[in-house]
Amino acid sequence: MSWNPLLDHSIPLGDAVDAIETVIVPRARDLGGFEVRRALPSAQRQMVGPFIFFDQMGPAEFLTGQGIDVRPHPHIGLATVTYLYKGRIHHRDSLGTDAWIAPGDVNLMTAGIGITHSERQDQDLRQGPHGLFGLQTWLALPKSHEDDPAAFSHTVAGDLPVLQGEGKEVRLILGQAWGERAPVATASDTLYADITLDPFAAIPLPDDTEDRGLYVLKGEVTVAGQVFEPGRMLVFRPGDRISARAGATGARLMLLGGATMDGPRHLWWNFVASSKERIEAAKEAWRAGDWMHGRFRLPPNDRDEFIPAPDR
Repeated sequence: MSWNPLLDHSIPLGDAVDAIETVIVPRARDLGGFEVRRALPSAQRQMVGPFIFFDQMGPAEFLTGQGIDVRPHPHIGLATVTYLYKGRIHHRDSLGTDAWIAPGDVNLMTAGIGITHSERQDQDLRQGPHGLFGLQTWLALPKSHEDDPAAFSHTVAGDLPVLQGEGKEVRLILGQAWGERAPVATASDTLYADITLDPFAAIPLPDDTEDRGLYVLKGEVTVAGQVFEPGRMLVFRPGDRISARAGATGARLMLLGGATMDGPRHLWWNFVASSKERIEAAKEAWRAGDWMHGRFRLPPNDRDEFIPAPDR
């Protein structure tokens, strides 16, 4: 697809105006040779649009025989979005889904009233050294969708709109921007895009999205006259015209946002809800362990083990 002219109609530099509302520095956590950096939720922001959880996974390199092994665990009140730059992950869930996630694909798992899933790298992948680099995010569901049945959709990389030209490449993952729309349906207005910039290339960000953030993955980027390095999430004021310009080595960015959620959310472990009562009910349902008749089931092809609920 040729470059959309809507991306180039004007590139405001924003040097005279401090349009950045918040800068978030992710918290790093070592999971045993595998580092995760969490930008959301943070002390500064619980959400950016519907995004209530934002984890950078890696980059990590695994030796032969090693890999990630996340046992079945539950979710409510959210949709998970897994997006990889490198490596593969085997997804199984209580709906019976059995799918591999590859770089550029979009896995959208909607928990609704409740779902259980596992994320693993099986023995075939562990037969030699391999790497993993990607993002896992959660979208809080609107109150009207918290009790929806669980659902799963997988969109391959080739089905996502890609806009290219003048040193920019944008893969639109979720939502609508720059005259294009991603084919992945979400419960609320959501914007998510993978942006690659050549050295010194600039891109204007959509200004018709209520809440917007920009996460720097690689390289340096200048926004509103300030330079930001990798591992920074910038959150902008609604309606401001913003552009991002790459430094001398180019940049890889993730744009995220959407409509502001209909109120704050409670978070506990893997649960997101508009009320504490919903959280408590999900806790009890998981701890009950009634996999045949209860609220939660185990994935039919990965039911030999599961992660118990924390004590706290």
